Amino acid sequence: MQDEAGSVAPTKELAQERLKVLQRMEYLLGGLLILLFFWSISLAKDVVLPIVLGFLIALTLSPLVRWLYKLGVPTGIAAVALIATIGMSSSFGLYLLSGPAASLVETLPEVRAEAEHKLSAVRQKVQQVQQAEKEMQELAQGENETAGEDDEGDVTRVLVDEPGMLETALASFAGTGSALIIALILAMFLLASGDMFQTKLVQSFPKFSDKKRAIRVANDIERQISRYLGAITVINACLGLAIGISLYALDMPYAHVWGVAAFLLNYLPYLGAMLGVVAVAAVSLITYDTVGQMLIPPGVYLLLTSIEGQMVTPWLVGRHLSLNAAAVFVAVIFWAWLWGVAGALMAVPFLVFVKVVCDNLPGLGFIGNFLSGADPPPIRD
Repeated sequence: MQDEAGSVAPTKELAQERLKVLQRMEYLLGGLLILLFFWSISLAKDVVLPIVLGFLIALTLSPLVRWLYKLGVPTGIAAVALIATIGMSSSFGLYLLSGPAASLVETLPEVRAEAEHKLSAVRQKVQQVQQAEKEMQELAQGENETAGEDDEGDVTRVLVDEPGMLETALASFAGTGSALIIALILAMFLLASGDMFQTKLVQSFPKFSDKKRAIRVANDIERQISRYLGAITVINACLGLAIGISLYALDMPYAHVWGVAAFLLNYLPYLGAMLGVVAVAAVSLITYDTVGQMLIPPGVYLLLTSIEGQMVTPWLVGRHLSLNAAAVFVAVIFWAWLWGVAGALMAVPFLVFVKVVCDNLPGLGFIGNFLSGADPPPIRD
């Protein structure tokens, strides 16, 4: 009996150790699969990006298509009319802004020359500090520095002609524009299909409880993303109008272009406001003569975007959607690194998607709790 009891105990301990090893291997395999997933979508950006954009556009416009259907407009006609309206209005707006935008781009050399002239005193101070540092290094290195200079004579330096920042930005916007055209076409087909995909999603689950949960998750995702993107679009339009009028009152050149730029840039949480302030400050530098006048336009831009970001958006959007500010910032930085400007634009909708899924799955409730703001919603069974 003792031998049998003594043999049973080690067997249980061995089984527990093997179970722990298997659990660790599962965690490791899960981490590797996540890394492989992000690596794959990074390589497949040109294919995945239009698909994701198309689904986001379809989710945003689905409530409007249903409303038109209730008024008697067929789903297919409503989808085509909405996508055509968006495409034509966007093209017409870009055409109207192409001239002022081109004139603004042509002033970039002037901005650089004027900035160098007005900041020449600061640059001289920096050069003096660099020269002093170089002389101290030469004194410390002594003969080694001289020997190093002799060896440098035999070194062949190769200069690589890399594309400039403007060319890189234009290429990025051109790629985003092509992806947007494909996304609009995909969204049109998704909207024209109506509730077909939701029906197929429900049919794929055998249990009635799973069917209810699937349709609830799908409806929550559609409602949250459409509310967020719709509210943000209205807020950005009001912000762009306020900035355009304010800069026009300050005699800032191309005020209407800055208003449109503020509308578009504000889709980028945190980063868009920073880029707008820097761009306005650069043009303000060559427009005004005194330091006080130079600081007013970027100050007004920063003030209006701060009011929008700290008061208006939390009050209008936060009532229906509560996200952790730190999680939003990390998501924007991560997706901007992974997919560039388009990734930064989709960071918050993707975060909303993850949060809704996690809120409806008890096993992932801790992730939804982490992504939530001050008052996270209860986990649904």
